[in-house]
Amino acid sequence: MDENVKIKVDNLYKIFGPNPKKAFPLIEKGLERPEILEKTGNVVAVRGVSFEIKKKETFVIMGLSGSGKSTLIRCLNRLIDPTSGKIYIDGKNILEMDREELRESRRYMMSMVFQHFGLLPHRNVTNNVEFGLEIGGMEKEERNKKALDAIELVGLKGYEKSMPDELSGGMQQRVGLARALANNPEILLMDEAFSALDPLIRNQMQDELLELQAKMHKTIVFITHDLDEALKLGDRILILGPDGTSRQLGTPEEILSEPADDYVAKFVEKVDKTKVITVSSIMRKAPVMTIPKDGPGAASRTMEKNGISSIFVVDSDRYLKGMARIDDTVKLQKKKERDLEPILIRDIYTAYEDTPISDLLATALATKYPIVVIDKDYRYKGIVDRAAIINEVSDETEDTESPMHFSEMEEGISNQESDNGGK
Repeated sequence: MDENVKIKVDNLYKIFGPNPKKAFPLIEKGLERPEILEKTGNVVAVRGVSFEIKKKETFVIMGLSGSGKSTLIRCLNRLIDPTSGKIYIDGKNILEMDREELRESRRYMMSMVFQHFGLLPHRNVTNNVEFGLEIGGMEKEERNKKALDAIELVGLKGYEKSMPDELSGGMQQRVGLARALANNPEILLMDEAFSALDPLIRNQMQDELLELQAKMHKTIVFITHDLDEALKLGDRILILGPDGTSRQLGTPEEILSEPADDYVAKFVEKVDKTKVITVSSIMRKAPVMTIPKDGPGAASRTMEKNGISSIFVVDSDRYLKGMARIDDTVKLQKKKERDLEPILIRDIYTAYEDTPISDLLATALATKYPIVVIDKDYRYKGIVDRAAIINEVSDETEDTESPMHFSEMEEGISNQESDNGGK
């Protein structure tokens, strides 16, 4: 198995009922869930699902009520035993674990956060977070330290002695999250963890989970019925159909851009795709000049050859330096100048590859030049044409983020170069 794969699920079935084996011949014939229930008294909750989850990935499983998503996540730690199939954690099939191995795996490898907080009302925040460690037999001093670290991690420092009924719903869920994180598990299972919260608090918790993941780098399996939540949190998303089958697995952009079937298409039809589809999908490569190697002559020739009137300029490390226009390069040629630096225009806009297209509408309307795409290290990646952005975004879409001006970006480059010893 690929060493980058943390969890692998292979052809998993979970069938509830008096005799699950009776359902398999009917499944092979292609009968649907209601027919199988009528003929055998068994309910096919999860039907032949396979997928892999990478290490440090936030993997979202979503579907409507009854699609089998909560059953599926409970199979991952064997709170529910699958009817058939295989589940590998770090290459080991947990269905072959004995009771002691499974207990150790749950205690040190995986933790779970539920929709309903499940806090003990007679215990304060610290005691609630310590509870699992206490049951596991950890010494008081050690478990107290781990609990306090987890409480601080989820932003509850100062509430260590508070009782559950003194906390808001969002704060109670933070306690549940701290309890799950207290023993530093490698895998975090979250079953509809934010569904019981009101929309504002839910949105805040989503943001905080993203920030926590940036620090923790856990493997997270997150269950939700909300597409917007899935798109926001998931590195990849698995959509389950109403029959417990896998309908599509992909990145948010793949699911929005290329729904696998009509069922998935109906899920995504009301989503504003421009808020999820990113610059990388419409960017293109374009010729650039490299200084000090290239001068006005080379720039003029390249622009003439490509039928363009301006060209972007980078240094030898591909850091963006500015833009040169044909009129200015021709003037330099006449003066027999060899340096492009004096004519470089820095009044240009930039975007990252993962910037949502909708964020660039105001920028596209404000500039007559293409927008330069850079990576997180400020290196040139390509360009996005104004027409491509305007074509993708409807007139009603509002810019949700101020565009990044090159002068601001250049300051960041300078700071980075200072940090890197002037590289």
